[in-house]
Amino acid sequence: MILGRVVGTVVATRKHASHEGRKVLTVQPIDPEGADAGHPVLALDGGPGVDAGPGDRVLVVQEGWSAATTVGPEGAPIDAAIVGVVDEIQLAEPAPEAATP
Repeated sequence: MILGRVVGTVVATRKHASHEGRKVLTVQPIDPEGADAGHPVLALDGGPGVDAGPGDRVLVVQEGWSAATTVGPEGAPIDAAIVGVVDEIQLAEPAPEAATP
């Protein structure tokens, strides 16, 4: 699972039947502080319970079987899916720096 920020939408005039009525979004992976952390990915929005949009911080499942069983019908061709919108991130205190000899 990755943390990301929705940075855009994808418009497709033709797509697999399992994707009809679903949003395909561009997601920029981020670290917990919000800095970019890798290359953008395409992810299928999780549907009515998620309804992510540009600017939202989201959780993305990026493994085909997990993504497909979470938001699509069995056997749907889904590699990444947005499974939640993140409202808040609370970080524990960082571990103390190890002393260097």
